[in-house]
Amino acid sequence: MSALYALYDDGDAAQLAVDALRAGGVNENEITVISAEPMEDYEFGGIDRHSRLWYIASAGGAFGCVFATWLTRFTEIAWPLPTGNMPIVAWWPNLIVIFELTMLGAILSTVVTLVLTGGLARRLPPLYDDAVGHGKILVGVAAPRDRGAVERALISAGSPVVSR
Repeated sequence: MSALYALYDDGDAAQLAVDALRAGGVNENEITVISAEPMEDYEFGGIDRHSRLWYIASAGGAFGCVFATWLTRFTEIAWPLPTGNMPIVAWWPNLIVIFELTMLGAILSTVVTLVLTGGLARRLPPLYDDAVGHGKILVGVAAPRDRGAVERALISAGSPVVSR
């Protein structure tokens, strides 16, 4: 199956196309909207806004904290350096390493999540046109189930349909 999309000059026409696609029975998760600038004033600007990035970053930070605690304690117990009457496991200096590895875990999990969910690891996006870089707004469906309904919806907003 090939993708269908249309290019629009302004956000109002793109919003009409998105509304027509929804009315035509296309699920919101299947609709792709790409623009060169943020379109937060329009309703379609909120499509695909939900993210679990906060939870993934927190899990990465928690893993980093647990790993750092284990690493510092294991290292000090495996190679004890007796220093007078002080404990072998010194928690105050360990807090620096624990903090740094906690942040490293959160940062690495965030970067990996952004690369994977943002599609930066793939070669070409399924829907893209060079006109988007020149101010056009792309509205399309990557794998339409009903090609006729998608074509009618995109044309009803006032732009010719491109098949890829």
